[in-house]
Amino acid sequence: MKKILLFSVLGICFFFSCKKKVNDPSQDVHVSVPVITLTGSQYYSIQVGAALPTINATAVDTYYKVSVPVVVDASTLDNTTPGLYQVNLTATNKYGFIGYSSVYIGVTSASASLDLSGWYERSGTPTKAAYISKLATGLFMTSNVGGVDTVASASAVLPAVFVVTSNTTIDFGQQSTADGLLTASNQILSLAPGDTSISYILTNPSSVFSATAVRTLVKQ
Repeated sequence: MKKILLFSVLGICFFFSCKKKVNDPSQDVHVSVPVITLTGSQYYSIQVGAALPTINATAVDTYYKVSVPVVVDASTLDNTTPGLYQVNLTATNKYGFIGYSSVYIGVTSASASLDLSGWYERSGTPTKAAYISKLATGLFMTSNVGGVDTVASASAVLPAVFVVTSNTTIDFGQQSTADGLLTASNQILSLAPGDTSISYILTNPSSVFSATAVRTLVKQ
């Protein structure tokens, strides 16, 4: 009788040991970061005091093939103060891996009719050093923020976005570039008849630009 009971207990233990599974996610989880795709624009402008615009984006974990919610962090936006703001977007999959993206929002009181677009020249560099295009009301992009020689200093050619904050000032805010964070100071706008220009000192990225050089770009 004792032998029968012993065999029964051993059989039960064997049965359950065969059914046990190791639940250790670290053995199975593949490192996969969700990819955020902006389905709307990356650049917006709002009038001072206006609400955050609707930012359209989707995110997909391409490895696990599932959609992931996109979270917009508007804590960096001050809609009462004119300036350029970078608003960050994140998407986190169920394993905690995070995808990142961002959009730029210009807070401005500029008129919708203001248009700075065209070719600009910087003294000491070839003509038409930079092209400025209009993205939205008061919001513009320069093709060559350093105003450098596009041939001799091709590696230093960086596009950048700025917003018109008043009739005499602009703002580059803090924005990401291929060479790091871009910031500026002494940001001036001149709208004199027949003499439109922008002027500023690029304080970053210091590895690319002199932090003391005043860069003045004059519309051609």
